[in-house]
Amino acid sequence: MKPIDPRLLRRATAARGYLLVSGLIGLLQIACILVFSWAVAQCVAGALMQHLTWNESLHLVALAAAAQAIRALLAYAWNVSSEFAAAKVKAQLREQMAERFAALGPAWLASRSAPQLTTVYGRGLDALDGYFSKFLPQLVLTVISVPVFLFVLWREDLPSAITVGVTLPLIPIFMILIGWYTQRVQNSEWEASRTLSGHFVDVVTGLSTLKVFGRQWHQRDVISTVTDHYRQRTMRVLGISFMSGFVLELASTLAVALVAVSIGTRLIGGEIDLYTGLFVLLIAPEAFSPLRLVGSHYHAATEGISAADDALSVLDEPDSRPGAHPAAPIRSARSDATTASAESPSSLRPADLRLEDICVSRGDVRLQTVTLRAEAGRLTVISGPSGAGKSSIFAALLGFAPATGQVIWQGERIDLERDAPLRPVIAWSGQRTDLFPGTIASNVALGLNSGDHVDADLLRRCLRLAGAGRLDLDQVIDPVGGGISGGQAQRVCIARAYYRAFSHDCRIVLLDEPTSAVDEQTEREMIAGMRTMAQDGRVVVVISHRPRVIAAADARVSIAAQPTGRAGGAVASASSASRDERDGVVA
Repeated sequence: MKPIDPRLLRRATAARGYLLVSGLIGLLQIACILVFSWAVAQCVAGALMQHLTWNESLHLVALAAAAQAIRALLAYAWNVSSEFAAAKVKAQLREQMAERFAALGPAWLASRSAPQLTTVYGRGLDALDGYFSKFLPQLVLTVISVPVFLFVLWREDLPSAITVGVTLPLIPIFMILIGWYTQRVQNSEWEASRTLSGHFVDVVTGLSTLKVFGRQWHQRDVISTVTDHYRQRTMRVLGISFMSGFVLELASTLAVALVAVSIGTRLIGGEIDLYTGLFVLLIAPEAFSPLRLVGSHYHAATEGISAADDALSVLDEPDSRPGAHPAAPIRSARSDATTASAESPSSLRPADLRLEDICVSRGDVRLQTVTLRAEAGRLTVISGPSGAGKSSIFAALLGFAPATGQVIWQGERIDLERDAPLRPVIAWSGQRTDLFPGTIASNVALGLNSGDHVDADLLRRCLRLAGAGRLDLDQVIDPVGGGISGGQAQRVCIARAYYRAFSHDCRIVLLDEPTSAVDEQTEREMIAGMRTMAQDGRVVVVISHRPRVIAAADARVSIAAQPTGRAGGAVASASSASRDERDGVVA
């Protein structure tokens, strides 16, 4: 049986208050059990041995009925509080995982299986229902009730207390033995579930390609086989769970039977009175019941415990920020003396963005060092061959990639290795178009805080600036991004970045290959939109291979190819003879 992971309890802070409530309700339930057992034992023993009057018997029966009614209400309250705790904890863990996904960034997500992460985030955390709504509250109740019942049995009948105390550990022993095997089988079933979900999503995503090559029917057979194996695993887990419940029931029944035989024998011999025998017989099953239910609930919650391991591995994923030393800096076409004079810190305006010796790491490889200045009100374009590290610069500014170097923004010097990234002041659109089921309006306004007003006029303006003014805000996008073309999807993502820039007053706009999938006319409209964003006083930096975008730049940064086999210095050159256009490059 796997022990409780303390990391899960530390993360699930919302459960602590509910567990305290469960403990208080458990104490009241124990009191109701004791009152009921006392009233029944007094009623039966008094009627048979002490000749109680009818009214006295009715009073005892009414007391027993009231105790049972209150116990039922407390059990309902206990279940409700436990369900609330489970729902709160799942929401809290999902929020923490979402925040962790954002902190780890796209590079980390790209290295993981998206279907498997989705399974953990969805079904995996849902499986924690049994853990937080049944197992943990029952464990709290067991810790409280078992010592109380043992103490009451010791006060009333020492031999019965000894019998219960000796046989009670059998339940945890059986629980541990069964739990080891159950956990191993459940882990195997959880891995099969993750594999099946990942395979199914991959097949659905590539279904059009499979149909082109006539391989869709083969995948049908593969999915059928994998599903059948998963069904067999699931039935095996259910069988083990039922069998474990039977074993625990059998162990507690035999233990109670030993107490009953002992009481019956001593009643015949006159060693114990009827009231004590009845009271102990009513209490003995209640002493075993909480521990037995702990075992049953644990076996029912093993899937959630397995899924929690995956969730905690995400939550505890460390930020990789190795202290790599930067390589040789960028060199521009100008002399060092001219550069130092033209780009001294005193010449920087508060709205300008300057990167100094930025060196991004990709695993064990360090990319070339980059130093550049992007001025507010001007369109800065970064160009260069694929793989030179252009997108990595954006990733470093957003905190999505480990990097060294410093950024000067609004008079503050930010160390990328130690300080928080600039993400709150950046509106960004990457090369990958990520759309979600809903309308175009909901996709453009994605990321607003709850309660924020969605400005329809601003949405239309952002679409126009992104070259997508002809799209309808109410047009629906299906779960796989269908309903619009690839170029339109790209422009919707750019409009989303513009909307964030306006609604959150982000003064830095980063666009990665924004015109890679559009025609010439649309490209002109998008360039005009970029210029409009820059003229609004923002720092607009664009990565592009397109000649028209490069020609429209006010400042150009050209990054040379990464030297093979080692991290070298990037070579940046100005594409124009104009000094104003060269000012974007700093050595």
